[in-house]
Amino acid sequence: MKLYISCDMEGTAGVCTWIQVDPANTTEYPIYRRQMSREVRAAIDGAREAGASEVLINDSHASMRNVLWDELPADVRMLSGNRKPFSMSQGIDGSFDAAFFTGYHAANGTQDGTLDHTYTSETLYETRVNGRPCSEAMLNAAVLGLDGVPVVLVTGDRVSVEQTRAEMPWVTAVAVKESIGRYATNSVSPARACELIRAGAKEAISGLAAARPYTFEPPVALEIDFVWTHNADFAELIPGFERIGGRTVRFVHDDYRVVFRAYVAAFRLAAAANLPA
Repeated sequence: MKLYISCDMEGTAGVCTWIQVDPANTTEYPIYRRQMSREVRAAIDGAREAGASEVLINDSHASMRNVLWDELPADVRMLSGNRKPFSMSQGIDGSFDAAFFTGYHAANGTQDGTLDHTYTSETLYETRVNGRPCSEAMLNAAVLGLDGVPVVLVTGDRVSVEQTRAEMPWVTAVAVKESIGRYATNSVSPARACELIRAGAKEAISGLAAARPYTFEPPVALEIDFVWTHNADFAELIPGFERIGGRTVRFVHDDYRVVFRAYVAAFRLAAAANLPA
């Protein structure tokens, strides 16, 4: 059985501030980088207890160069580095049987979600698909769904995993912490988090038969509310985008792959507008 893992960092046990997930930080980031890696390893170990064999990891946080090789089994493969066309869902295809999302977080604007955001809180205020506000888990799961690959495990803070289960009720949800606002948590220990994730991963693979791919019905209408009007000024320059509000653009296409790539291009270009004029 072939497993795909997209791993983020904000949902890692103990994480409660941007400093802990910022690769530029030389004090706390190395600690939580290792914990992120250990949680990925725990997910792999649990999945293998239930029959998983081949594993591909997609490092999906910030620079996407976080997961430590020395915490992983020797026979896994890993996608590292940023500017991937499909970002957090890069590398997926129909050969995979299931997917895990580890260390994930709640959508931007979610109350009591640790470091809540959707791809980037500096540029994106809200992302909607077919009128529904979306988290990263929803956006990424829908890319996987195009190849028939279901997400069966999500780990992170309680609000974030419950947010995902509301959309994908077959998912095994492992909460490693309770959020107290955006910048504080009540977390289990790192060791206990790994125990919970390992058990959850085993359960998720064992229950794979009940899972199904997550998809958006075409035509897929993407609406992006940016933080600033100047972000929308840049995004509307991309062919296919329509300006529908002061800080809002819209893009519609029947193929969600096209929509997702357009989304990635839009928020990356829009971020350039944040540079000094």
